[in-house]
Amino acid sequence: MTNATDRRQIVELVNEARKAGARLQRVCQELGIGLNTYRRWSTGTEDQRPQAVHPLPAHALTAEERQTILDTCHRPEFASLPPAQIVARLLDEEQCYLASESSFYRVLRQAGEQYRRGRAAAPRHKGPPRRHCADEPNVCWSWDVTYLPTSIRGLSFYLYLIMDIYSRKIVGHEVFEAENMNNSATLIQRAVLREKCAHKPLVLHADNGSAMKGSTLYAKLDSLGITPSHSRPRVSNDNAYSESLFRTCKYHPRFPTNGFNQIEDARQWVHHFVRWYNEEHRHSQIRYVTPAQRHAGQDEDILRARHELYQQAQRANPARWSGQTRNWQPIGEVWLNPDKNLEIIQQEKTLEAA
Repeated sequence: MTNATDRRQIVELVNEARKAGARLQRVCQELGIGLNTYRRWSTGTEDQRPQAVHPLPAHALTAEERQTILDTCHRPEFASLPPAQIVARLLDEEQCYLASESSFYRVLRQAGEQYRRGRAAAPRHKGPPRRHCADEPNVCWSWDVTYLPTSIRGLSFYLYLIMDIYSRKIVGHEVFEAENMNNSATLIQRAVLREKCAHKPLVLHADNGSAMKGSTLYAKLDSLGITPSHSRPRVSNDNAYSESLFRTCKYHPRFPTNGFNQIEDARQWVHHFVRWYNEEHRHSQIRYVTPAQRHAGQDEDILRARHELYQQAQRANPARWSGQTRNWQPIGEVWLNPDKNLEIIQQEKTLEAA
């Protein structure tokens, strides 16, 4: 419920926008209020809803019925049972209906007698995810491990992939026979040496798998000057870049669905996939340039040339264009787990630049 101070500020904003020539309906839509709401707030009268007297529904439980429900739940044979069990047993054994299951739960909750059962810990608010911004290559990497099937049932290889979220380039990859911290440390060291970014500000984001944590891995990250970052526990979409990359990998037309015979076969296939992904694949999230081109800073020239060609095509056949040409502006900064409000601001900036 909007308080009086906020209502007055919203009305002032609407009036100011209308004086500047904005339409009332459009302004109300931007602020998320209706026309009738604005007219009601404009009168300056206080909201009477908090003081309104709501009559008790005719079908509401009486005080006696609520106490009967509590007394029934307090019976020794029902003390350890949930309402669903209690309602069913009353129907079968006593041919008695007191109230629905939801009413039982509501009465128990209002009486302060609804508790979590079982040995598992109660669910807790996980808080906001880790957010990182990358405005150039080698600022924030995302990595994960997935299974690669083999021709032997029950045996799998482990594919490690490290992606730069700014350029979407795969900067590190390897296939191992086991998933452990030593293999993780080896792969990360190779990637850092290859990209020549040791002891530079770099965030390495991963989930909470056993291969992503541990003293051995943390010691290696510290020696390389890398800041570790992890997803929230039991939240699967905090590492969306790596999850999307694995989907692209396993849905590639040439992915061997019957499995790999040997680990060398898996390594060779992954090597060809990484080369295709980095140097041939036009990525949809970076204006359809290749990750290698964006990683090397070549995307601006490529997109500028595309924009000029579109402009020439529009001048040659203006009747075929109902508005502006396609947006070929380079993608700016990239966020890991961005805030929704930030996404809206970035979209507005992109539209203004176009």
